[in-house]
Amino acid sequence: MRHWIKAAALAGALAMTATSSLTYAADTADAKPADKTAVDDKIEAATARAPIEDTKSVTSHTATIAGKPVAYKATAGTLTLRDSDGKPIASMFYVAYTVDGPKRPVTFFYNGGPGSSSIWLHMGSFGPMRVKTPSPAPAGAAPYDLVNNPDSLLDKTDLVFLDAIGTGLSRPLGKTEGKTFWGVDQDADAFAKAISRYIGLNNRANAPKYLFGESYGTTRSAALTYRLHQLGYDLNGVVLLSSYLNTGVDDLGFDIPYVGLLPTYAATAWYHKALANRPDQLEPFLEDVRKFASGPYAAALFKGQDISPEEFDATAKKLSDYTGLSVEFVKKAKLRVNLERFRRELLRSRGEIVGRLDARYLGTEEDTAGEGTSYDPSDIAITSAFVSAAGDYIRRDLGYKTDLDYRSTAYEFISDWDNHHKVINGGYKSSNAAVQLDLAQTMRETPNTKVLSLNGYFDLATPFYQTEYDLSHMLLDGPIRKNLELKYYPSGHMVYLNPEALKSLKADLAAFYDRTSG
Repeated sequence: MRHWIKAAALAGALAMTATSSLTYAADTADAKPADKTAVDDKIEAATARAPIEDTKSVTSHTATIAGKPVAYKATAGTLTLRDSDGKPIASMFYVAYTVDGPKRPVTFFYNGGPGSSSIWLHMGSFGPMRVKTPSPAPAGAAPYDLVNNPDSLLDKTDLVFLDAIGTGLSRPLGKTEGKTFWGVDQDADAFAKAISRYIGLNNRANAPKYLFGESYGTTRSAALTYRLHQLGYDLNGVVLLSSYLNTGVDDLGFDIPYVGLLPTYAATAWYHKALANRPDQLEPFLEDVRKFASGPYAAALFKGQDISPEEFDATAKKLSDYTGLSVEFVKKAKLRVNLERFRRELLRSRGEIVGRLDARYLGTEEDTAGEGTSYDPSDIAITSAFVSAAGDYIRRDLGYKTDLDYRSTAYEFISDWDNHHKVINGGYKSSNAAVQLDLAQTMRETPNTKVLSLNGYFDLATPFYQTEYDLSHMLLDGPIRKNLELKYYPSGHMVYLNPEALKSLKADLAAFYDRTSG
């Protein structure tokens, strides 16, 4: 969840922010490099204490899921990653929940950022225990309640939550530098090593296998899917939550970000009752917005300064109708309202800003005259609850002993992420990663692999319409197209923060596992 999308405001994450520099930026845009000497000292101190061999703590528990008791084992431990010479280069921390049974599916979970641990998915979504937080409202200060999760996926699959190197309790080893793992391809290779290691240690080679990534975690999944396929591990399913699949979306055109954001702007205005003529139902309204965005709006933007005054005025009026912004404001923005301006302007008359990760959340600023925002209220609302509960839970309930600090995020360490990506079948490196092409190639070569895309209507960080665009440009043919399915929920980036949305998520995922696990 959490993602560089969560660095300055909470991930893989992330994504189409259409900022004042008119970029469709990943969450790295908000991360601030730390002093290099201080960072090096911290890394050296931390890695000196990281385990060189696999370690684990195993405890027994019982959860109540869908009204039924489920006995399970929780394993908190590390997986030692080695280079081609067998030298230990990293220790990846994980928490696995397993249930006895023949050919149980196993799902590997992770958040994004890049620079986020997996605590957001681990403690908020489908683990047997979850942090209880109000939605959409601030969780306040400690103590926080860690409660049984009746919507856990443990009744359908074993769960393995993995922390990226540098986050959680995962660390590079010896003299291996953290930047060895901090890039699109480097990160995917590390996760491929970790998953292969887990499969081998736990005799899961013949189990149905799944990947579940959130935010930048979907970038990881798309690249990782093909790497695992090359290693001989074909997947039953890949779940993409709040997708970020193309780090080079700006290369597609100057105006693409505005088109992709418009339906989420409209959904946000609808939710906050900021529309002059608000429809009763959200979904039919968004269908109209989609048609306008990809048709008249995209055509108007394409014309740039050559647009006629009549078309300019008509487009501004339609944008106002859909977004709740005034016609005058839209015209001053030249039909191109970037994300920060929208978050500030929509509810300016009420003295409120809307969240980036989840536009249902509201906050206030020092004054109401500004153009941008200074924080993300949807990030601030839940961070303390997740960080506090996770650190206590891993040590106390799961019995894992370590003197390392659990890093919920590691943005101070990961300041320069390498977005170069080896193009599938191209043999060269691209300066940006359009990883949906990796996923598409995997689906062609393994036509039984199913992909489920999960999207929040009120997610301004990874807008659902941009995800639709990216997935529709995988250029899948024939029956393979039916292996791709999209679902939508009345929530934001971390869909599971809405308890009702979590129930719908669980139902959709349960059906997905039933169809695909054999």
